[in-house]
Amino acid sequence: MPSTPQFNPALFEWNGLHGLPRFDALNDGDFASAFDAALAAHEKEIDEIAGNPEAPTFENTVAALEIAGDQLSRVSALFWNRAGAHTNDTIQTLERDISPKMSRHYSKIGMNAALFTRIDALWEAHESLGLSLEQTRVLERHWKGFVKSGAKLPKPEQEKLAGLNEKLAGLGTQFGQNVLADEKNWALILSDGADLDGIPEFLKDAMAASARERGEEGKFAVTLSRSIIEPFLTFSERRDLREQAFEAWVARGENDGVTDNRGIIRDMLALRDEVAKLLGYGNFAELKLDNTMAKTPGAVNHLLRQVWAKAVKRAGEEEADIAKLIAAEGKNHEVMPWDWRHYAEKIRAQRFNFSEAELKPYLQLEKIIDACFDVAGRLFGIRAVEKKGVPAYHPDVRVFEIRDREDTLVALFLGDYFARSSKRSGAWMSSFQSQHKLPLKDGRQGELPIIYNVCNFAKPAEGKPALLSLDDARTLFHEFGHALHGMLSNVTYPSVSGTGVSRDFVELPSQLYEHWLTVPAILKQYAVHFETGEPMPQALLDKVLAARTFNSGFNTVEFTSSALVDMAFHTRDKVEDPMAVQAGVLSELGMPKSIVMRHASPHFQHIFSGGYSAGYYSYMWSEVLDADAFAAFEETGDAFNREMAAKLKDNIYSVGGAIDPEDAYKAFRGKLPSPDAMLVKKGLATFEELSGSDA
Repeated sequence: MPSTPQFNPALFEWNGLHGLPRFDALNDGDFASAFDAALAAHEKEIDEIAGNPEAPTFENTVAALEIAGDQLSRVSALFWNRAGAHTNDTIQTLERDISPKMSRHYSKIGMNAALFTRIDALWEAHESLGLSLEQTRVLERHWKGFVKSGAKLPKPEQEKLAGLNEKLAGLGTQFGQNVLADEKNWALILSDGADLDGIPEFLKDAMAASARERGEEGKFAVTLSRSIIEPFLTFSERRDLREQAFEAWVARGENDGVTDNRGIIRDMLALRDEVAKLLGYGNFAELKLDNTMAKTPGAVNHLLRQVWAKAVKRAGEEEADIAKLIAAEGKNHEVMPWDWRHYAEKIRAQRFNFSEAELKPYLQLEKIIDACFDVAGRLFGIRAVEKKGVPAYHPDVRVFEIRDREDTLVALFLGDYFARSSKRSGAWMSSFQSQHKLPLKDGRQGELPIIYNVCNFAKPAEGKPALLSLDDARTLFHEFGHALHGMLSNVTYPSVSGTGVSRDFVELPSQLYEHWLTVPAILKQYAVHFETGEPMPQALLDKVLAARTFNSGFNTVEFTSSALVDMAFHTRDKVEDPMAVQAGVLSELGMPKSIVMRHASPHFQHIFSGGYSAGYYSYMWSEVLDADAFAAFEETGDAFNREMAAKLKDNIYSVGGAIDPEDAYKAFRGKLPSPDAMLVKKGLATFEELSGSDA
């Protein structure tokens, strides 16, 4: 452990509440020297494992690797949290240095010949070693990781691979920073009056707060935060302003300036293709899909194309309805992307006799957080106890103890809910510390999971409650589903803890958890009016439930087009012009002019800076699983059926990557699913139609 005065011990010695980091003792300037020390310490540990004169065993090699690098894990967790959720110029400068340095470090480990010789010997003999299923999975993960890091390549090719990965790390960091800069630097400042035609009070409050943050007191700012831009596009009656805001939103990363990402995309795709070919794969998608449930690009494209055909047909019907409404208003313009949300909301208000603005007063952030915790209690027997006054990494962040029925502490949870300019957009779950049971060098036995959720909801004015859209509320449930995956983990080895599963399985616990938001018993209890405390009227509740599949064609086209472009990028040998490839894929698909990709390539952070390269499809793959999994509860007639909840916890939420995902799912459900339940859930087909097509 570093002990000289040049290091801030708070980076390594977490002695806050139940082992929480002492965030109040950290400074931006602490990280650089701490990383250098932690990297050196980890390298020393690796050399000791690799140079062990004793014959390799699971304990002296694999288990030793599992707990090596504790200092590096700690400083990394703190730094990457800061880089994503509360960054600044100092952190971003260091990020550009740290990303390639970390890549070099892990490439060196992956190409350590002596270490791989030990791992390889264990893998060759694994069937005779008497390993448990979890130990076999952990050994296999390490062995495959080394092979994909080039351990079997000749030395010159290993060095080439390390260089490629280092370049990719730097480019990915720059990509994300460029998107954040574009989001941070753009705002449409509006005055009162006609500029705000159609804007409801909750959105005016959020826009006023954003304007104040930019020094525009008394005005209203449309920003590129999803919690403001989407409702603005939905409610604003000013088509000219909607178009202006929409064009800025879709142009992130594509601006002919210093933050333009198109060249970065081209370079990253070329480098990824080189990596895949060096490792013996036909393309980067084949490399990434190895060891996933989908297994091949063909399987992914088959699912996406199957859904695309139904989604684009439904979207065409939805667009025809919008065109009729535009004509009924006496206007003659065609349906454009900045029109869709606006008119879809009007159609929903007419068809189901309620609007998003009518619904929002019943969706208070505080109550939806309570609902998340209540569902977890009903299903898994845990409860949350908020600990006021505990310092976190930002004043808005809240700290909770998670306790079981016996009042045993099982996890710490941090909730970071409001948008700010120092935070990247979107929503995510991550961890400061993952659950495991291994003995550590400092004498501790295992570690408590410390999990956090980050969201970007509009912060309300002082004294007013934060009101969510239904999509916001689903996002909260989604990310808490990920958090539960980390907090309920019950494994021995850290590499398979919590969300340490294949990319196309990791979204199952989160997407499945969303279903409980709209269980009537939950909405009745927690969807209460922020002023009167009255529960959502039954008539409104019925309308909300009836409207669940409204606009599903639009939503599915947005997503599926993005996933298909992702697969196209990563299955081609050479992509000279990424934007031409994107345009070609969309043209071949027959992409409606009135809809755009959910994430156009220059701001597609999932695949260029977020770890979902050749993996964006996984949300839909998991959606096939989650629709079928929730049907298991529906078939019992009880959304909180205890037997099903126990099977869900034991086979999905607590096992992490300790068993094969297909085996885990079959242990819960008894079978693997077809896409049928997902298509029906989305409203893209009926079971009768699907039965007919099968016949």
